Amino acid sequence: EYEDVYFEAQDGVRLHGWFVHAPDNRAVLLWFHGNAGNISHRLENLKLLREALQMPIFIFDYREYGLSEGNISKEGTFYDAVGAFKYLVEERKFRQTQILLFGRSLGTALAAYLASEHRCLGVVLEAAFTSTDEMMQLYFPHGIPLKVSAVKYDTISLIDRIKDPVLFIHGEYDFTIPVSMATKLFEKTRAPKNFHVVKGADHNSTYIVGGKKYFEVWRDFLFSCFDYSNDDLFR
Repeated sequence: EYEDVYFEAQDGVRLHGWFVHAPDNRAVLLWFHGNAGNISHRLENLKLLREALQMPIFIFDYREYGLSEGNISKEGTFYDAVGAFKYLVEERKFRQTQILLFGRSLGTALAAYLASEHRCLGVVLEAAFTSTDEMMQLYFPHGIPLKVSAVKYDTISLIDRIKDPVLFIHGEYDFTIPVSMATKLFEKTRAPKNFHVVKGADHNSTYIVGGKKYFEVWRDFLFSCFDYSNDDLFR
């Protein structure tokens, strides 16, 4: 069971998402997807994760993706992330410490940013990259194009400000975002942390190749977040 949801980004842009219900409402997963496609392209992953965790999931599209309005921009994605977080707190009445943040690829920058600014239940960073600058150096080793946004994703500079548990997941053969970037982030993380490398997986196949073990890692992390939290809900 899910609801079509419309809400506002921090700057007022109208965004669209799905709120997927579950019997256990002690916590909620806020999902920041990657750059390619929209939320409809995550249906299989969404279904499997919902079955594994038995918790509500809120997934939404950034501006100009799917049914969301506005024009895509790096700055705009931060406004979108704040708006989604605010929606869960103000409209769905979840406490911040009930929200488990999940970012994939591009979405890891947004999940990490929110976790560095707010207390939460925990954060899962799958296929995480260090920064826009390092990605540009990776893809343009002989010179960065002149037209580059002034607003940058810079997870490496804020990862040590996160206070709640962090789970890193990465495909062994991810050649889009090398596992070495996630390793750098992991090493700089001060909060309780875990790292799971999915053997044989590339950038997009972690949950497929990882199979049962992939979802066991998720469940174990969720329960560890309950144990770490001071919230009486999880006692």
